[in-house]
Amino acid sequence: MKQFLTERTSLYATDSDFCRIFRDDMSSLYMLSYVLTADHDLAEKCFVSGLDDCSTGNRVFKEWARSWARRVVIKDAIRMIAPGNAATEQVPATGTTNGDFLQQMTRNEMAFELNALIELPAFERFAFVMSFCEGYADRDCALLLGCTRDRLVTARTRALEQIKDSVLAKNRLLEGTPLPSESAPQAFDHGAGSTLATSA
Repeated sequence: MKQFLTERTSLYATDSDFCRIFRDDMSSLYMLSYVLTADHDLAEKCFVSGLDDCSTGNRVFKEWARSWARRVVIKDAIRMIAPGNAATEQVPATGTTNGDFLQQMTRNEMAFELNALIELPAFERFAFVMSFCEGYADRDCALLLGCTRDRLVTARTRALEQIKDSVLAKNRLLEGTPLPSESAPQAFDHGAGSTLATSA
């Protein structure tokens, strides 16, 4: 019986496991905290509370510990910022799909647009990061954010459009070409490289 209990206990992540994860993945977890909170002080608090909550919260299997740590950081950021309380502006759908544009963006361009991401309204920022960077399904995002799927999709579309406009504007400035008028059609210059990925 004692051996059975020992073997069963070993299946779950321990405080030491989470400490190791937060140490090894410090840069990634802190960056996740920062892009969600958009504030270095809050990001630090979010990171620390994430470790505390992982250590004192519900037990999870060891193989789930790393993804669980990221989920806890997201939940703590939601609790700190309360993005669901912010208003979301309605935007029309465009011909470019979310997947199309993200596949066209290079890693350098995504890194270059960190400021544009940070400057997004809180709800749009959370919707973008959770959906595109963390790969959460719409249902899970909506559940965590306490919103409807329609509101989530609207916010995500708005975030993508703002980041897309920023990329286009900066690319044209770097190339020395004039910015197009708002009514002119805009085409994205395909770049080589992989899309943004924030994995542990």
